[in-house]
Amino acid sequence: MSGDDKVTGHYGRGKLLERLEAALAEDGADSARPSLEALAPYDHFHGRGLEATSEIADTLEVAPHHHLLDIGSGIGGPARWMHHRFGCRVTGIDLTAEFCDVARHLSGRVGMGDALRFEHGDALAMPFAEASFDGAYSMNVSMNIADKGAFYREIRRVLKAGAWLVLSEIARGSGPEIDYPVPWAASAEASFLSTPEETRRGLESAGFEVLRFRTTEKEALEFGARSREIVARGGKPPHRAVILIHAEGARAAMANTSRGVSEGRIVPIEILSRRRP
Repeated sequence: MSGDDKVTGHYGRGKLLERLEAALAEDGADSARPSLEALAPYDHFHGRGLEATSEIADTLEVAPHHHLLDIGSGIGGPARWMHHRFGCRVTGIDLTAEFCDVARHLSGRVGMGDALRFEHGDALAMPFAEASFDGAYSMNVSMNIADKGAFYREIRRVLKAGAWLVLSEIARGSGPEIDYPVPWAASAEASFLSTPEETRRGLESAGFEVLRFRTTEKEALEFGARSREIVARGGKPPHRAVILIHAEGARAAMANTSRGVSEGRIVPIEILSRRRP
């Protein structure tokens, strides 16, 4: 099995749209015409979900005529949010074909089909011309990519000079190796974590200027505590994407991630950088 097959096999289990529609119906939402708010617990796969997407959007200057790239776009939650927030066009690319199919379907249901495009493809060889995009973001994607240098260089190729790049990722901390499964990998064979310092150096070597670099373990732990309080009161957690994707394996994956963050073995990071000319 190739590395790509291990990644897509981890995420793509089939019947994703059916599972999502069932979850929406259980929530009392209209699955035929879902609102962005109804979709939000399920279609922002990265840590802290919509909360993190919204925080990142708050730091960006995006005009309606801009064209953004969503690398590892999943089922399109962040792309739909960015279009809703800024009125811009967004093109997403994802290695999992089922994610792209569901992203197109949902974007059509919420009336955004003309503004959003989702391509099935490899982030190391994107089917886009040089200098195509005004900005790009990638959330919890690089952990599945071994060759980080090639990843950053390919992003630089498709960005316009001076365009921004936001990465929201999981980095390697200190101490022993993390426990598996985690949301992005069933085993170490498909997990490739860099330290925060390695990530910064990799971006700079690929031609990016790092403008802001922060760790978000405090926010992650607080979000987890709030989520557990909601569940203890009989509610549903605000972030249910891992459950949607991994079903019975979600509990162990989330527990391993939470423990890894609390013990400092993994570190969530957010980076704003700009493509040098």
